[in-house]
Amino acid sequence: MNATRTLSPLDRLLADAQNALDTIAGAPRAARPNPGATEADVVLDDAERRHAAGLMRINHVGEVCAQALYVGQAAVARDARTRAQLLAAAQEETDHLAWCADRLRELDSRPSLLNPLWYAGSYAIGLAAGLRGDGWNLGFVVETERQVEAHLNEHLETLPPADARSRAILTVMKDDEIRHADHAEAAGAKVLPPPIPTLMAAASKLMKAVAYRV
Repeated sequence: MNATRTLSPLDRLLADAQNALDTIAGAPRAARPNPGATEADVVLDDAERRHAAGLMRINHVGEVCAQALYVGQAAVARDARTRAQLLAAAQEETDHLAWCADRLRELDSRPSLLNPLWYAGSYAIGLAAGLRGDGWNLGFVVETERQVEAHLNEHLETLPPADARSRAILTVMKDDEIRHADHAEAAGAKVLPPPIPTLMAAASKLMKAVAYRV
């Protein structure tokens, strides 16, 4: 996706539709090598494999949501620099999406069956956040990434100890999310007022509970 060329409203609509199709039904290609590729692919027992797959499915859903959220926010961002920052973050989230999909296949599992729903809901939230103005737009990025960082820490603690491949992927993802939040803060993000962070955390908790299984 080109973050610098000026797009017409129709161009943006078509680009967003293509992104949705690629994210939900396609096979996104990572720009960076998979961090888990150099780790030994240890055979896990059935319970460990199912648990690791459930966690990676949650993270895959999180990346589907991140794609939709950032693309929705970028669609209505008022400042070209904010739009470029959102689209740059979305590109790194594409890497995460591809890595999680790779690991799910290695674990003989699949993405969430509800990915179209997750994408649509997150895109709508992104549009709503973006329409409030760029300061609130960036504030939403900060809060989202801080909450993602917290759940990645939880996953790193609960992954099967032998699952070095998933651990390597999640470690790089966490570093990226921290950087996205830091950049948004430096660009002038506003602190979201209550109860927005609490509602975001509740929605995330529901998503994780469902995506672990479905």
